[in-house]
Formats: sequence, C-alpha cells, structure tokens
Amino acid sequence: MNIKEIIDKEPIGQEIEIKGWVRTFRSNRFIALNDGSTVKNLQVVVDFENESEDTLKRITTGACLKIEGVVVESQGNGQTIELNSKMIEILGDSDPEEYPLQPKKHSMEFLREIAHLRPRTQTFGAIFRLRHALQFAVHKYFNDNGFFMVHTPIVTGSDAEGAGEMFRVSMLDPANPPKNEDGSINWKEDFFGKETNLTVSGQLEAELFALGLGKVYTFGPTFRAENSNTTRHLAEFWMIEPEVAFNDLFDNMDLAEDCLKYVIRYVIEQCGDDLNFLHERQLQEEKGLPEDKRSMPLLEKLKFVSENEFVRCSYTEAIDILRNSKPNKKKKFQYIIEEWGADLQSEHERYLVEKHFGKPVILYDYPASIKAFYMRLNEDGKTVRAMDILFPGIGEIVGGSQREERYDILKQKVADFGIEEESLWWYLETRKFGTCVHSGFGLGFERLINFVTGMTNIRDVIPFPRTPKNAEF
Repeated sequence: MNIKEIIDKEPIGQEIEIKGWVRTFRSNRFIALNDGSTVKNLQVVVDFENESEDTLKRITTGACLKIEGVVVESQGNGQTIELNSKMIEILGDSDPEEYPLQPKKHSMEFLREIAHLRPRTQTFGAIFRLRHALQFAVHKYFNDNGFFMVHTPIVTGSDAEGAGEMFRVSMLDPANPPKNEDGSINWKEDFFGKETNLTVSGQLEAELFALGLGKVYTFGPTFRAENSNTTRHLAEFWMIEPEVAFNDLFDNMDLAEDCLKYVIRYVIEQCGDDLNFLHERQLQEEKGLPEDKRSMPLLEKLKFVSENEFVRCSYTEAIDILRNSKPNKKKKFQYIIEEWGADLQSEHERYLVEKHFGKPVILYDYPASIKAFYMRLNEDGKTVRAMDILFPGIGEIVGGSQREERYDILKQKVADFGIEEESLWWYLETRKFGTCVHSGFGLGFERLINFVTGMTNIRDVIPFPRTPKNAEF
C-alpha cells in the first residue's frame, strides 16, 4: 500500500512495508514520511532498540527510506494512525548539509531554481497531483461526450494566430545558410523544404478533422516566442482546443461552460485533501494583506464557477458598463475605457466578473480589428463571432469563436492580415468543399491549473517552465 491507501484504510494491526522520503525527523524519534501519493505524511515511530546509532544519524530531511512496521492507533495529536517501525533501511545517499529543501518556508523563486527537487514539497506535490487530475478530467469529459482526440503537428509551416511570434525549426547552418540570388535565405534547402516553426495552436488542423469527424479536440504543447516575463506567460505551454462541426457561437458557449464546470467539479470531488491544503496555504499567504487586496478564498472561488450560470454579455454592452463604472470615471483603472474598440485588459475583465455581475462572464461579438483572421464576420461588418470566458482572479480563461466558413470572406481576411495565402491553401480549400458552420475554443491548460490551485505565477504550475533566458532542467 502507498501512504494514501494506508491513511484512507487505517489497517490497524497490519504489518506493512512502505517506502518514501523524510519530510522531518523530530526528537530523534518521529519521522514524517511522504511518498508523493498524498499531501499528508505518515508518522513513523522509531524503535531505538532495533536501529543503530549510525542509521539514526543518517535519517535526515530528504533521505529515502524503506520501513517495515505495524500500523497502530496514534498516541499523539495530528493523526489518527502511525507506524511503529520494526526495521528501517536507508536507500541511497543523503547529504543533510547540501540538501536545499529544509523543513521551513521557501520562496517560490528559490523553488523554481531547484525545479528538480520541488515536487518533493507539499505545495508542488499538491499542484502536480491536481494537474494530473485535471488532465484526466479533460480527456474523460470529451471522450464521454463523443469527441475524438487528434494529435496536431508540433512542427508547422503556418501561423494560426498571424502574430509572427514563433520559434523557428531549422537544420540550416546559422553561420552560412544557403541563399537565393537576392540574398534571402533559401528555405527550400532546409530539412522540410520550407520555413517551419513550432506551433502556436493546433486549431487550424483540428478544424480540418472536425469537418470530417464532427467533434474533435487537441491537447498538446504550444509555443510562443514572446519576450515576456510576466506571471501569466510561458514560452512553452499546453492547450486544449475542441472544434465542432455545425456548432454556432452559442453552442460553443454551452460547450465551454459545461466543460469548465465538469473538470472543476471533478477535482472538487476527487482531490479534497490537496485543495484543502492549497486553500489554507492561500489564506496564510494573504493573512497580512488588507481586505480589498485579498483573493477570493480558493474553495469559494471554485464553487463560484461550478455553481453559477455564466452571464452572457456582448462586448458592446461590456464597454458601456465599463465606461460608466466608478473605477473608470475616477480613473482608478490603469487603462481607461474611453471608446468602443478598446482591447479589454485583465482589470476590466475582473471588474465585470467580481464587481458588476458577481458571476463568471462570457463576452462575445468583439471588434474584428482586435481578433484573429479566422473568426466569422458579423453582418454589421465590424464585429466577429468571438467569445472570451472570464473568471474571478484571473480574467480570461477561454478564447473561442465561430469560424469563418465563407470562402470569399476568409480569403479576403487572410489577405487583410498580411498572411501568405499559399501557406494556408489547405485551410482555405475546406471552405470550397462541403463548408458548414463550425466553432471551437482554446483553453490554456496552465491558466486553468493556476485558477484551480490558487497559484499566482504560471511558472509554478508546469513541471519545468520555459521563459525568456531560461531553459534549465
């Protein structure tokens, strides 16, 4: 049995063998042992008569042990059972003077520097168990609702966003690449015979499969070469992207709301210990802050999303609300809303969710000028069938749209955005053969984990963060 099973089942009187890592060793008698299966530790009571002085000296924080003993009712506070040891074997070496994870509070910045060891902490153990549970819940949701998963390419010759912030993939000699007569690089000589990059999204390829399989989704790594060091940005992250044939924008909203509620309810039901630990951690972290600077408590925030109907509000309505709001009139917003067409910032999104509506919000029908080329143009000629879902504390968590299915309009938008038509000939061609209304959305997986765990920096919810000037581990 692992430690989670032992704590759950309480097999009192049973002789067992366990393996794990020492969190603490108190009074040369009590070992707090953890094997990663739960945020809780199992207390082991050492029998001095069975252990040599040399063994006791080597039982230090971080040491890996194999222990045989009998499960008994605990004599102390803090746990209902404990293990009376009969035999302790130390597995591998452990240098207490060099081991950086001591039983004290460490900063998140310090733990990022030792990302190879941070899974052994309570906080990161809880985060990454929740990451696993959320991933499982996502796959279960789509599978149970008749979706097919598609592995879209990581190496691509197209830019789904039209943003140009992509990582190049090349086998050419950077010091002496082959060149054309005009001095430009001859990409035809490269490995793929053309210029290629790491993908920013699997959406365009997922659309092709939706127009044959009906309901599909991708769940894969994506890459943005954006030179940003904020708490919200990573250069490598994971995206969940469903695409559904015959769904319009409002069907898309229904799907996204249902999916988000499902995965959040799943972790509430399945990951109580980890969520309770992170809930208490957040309360302790914000203890000294003034009331108006504190976040919504984690468990309350998760129920806020899972138990409320999402409000649906057009971008135009939202601009009116924001323009007439107190923080805008009193210039409390960092970005003052003055006119229609403004790109909403996180502060505006959070105001709508937390202050104005008091519920999660779905904004839709955005100005075409601030959205991607593939979004369906509305009849007014100035807005597109786009939607963003806004959550408390984090702002936008989902971005999606009804896709432009009309060949002539899509072709014109590709040109307007300065995208080479040749690079998207296959995407355009789907609009010539059996085109139909279809929609989809993107859910940044790390942003979802940030929300569910209450962490404030996206670098703390991915095992090995990739950011500007940082590709360690």
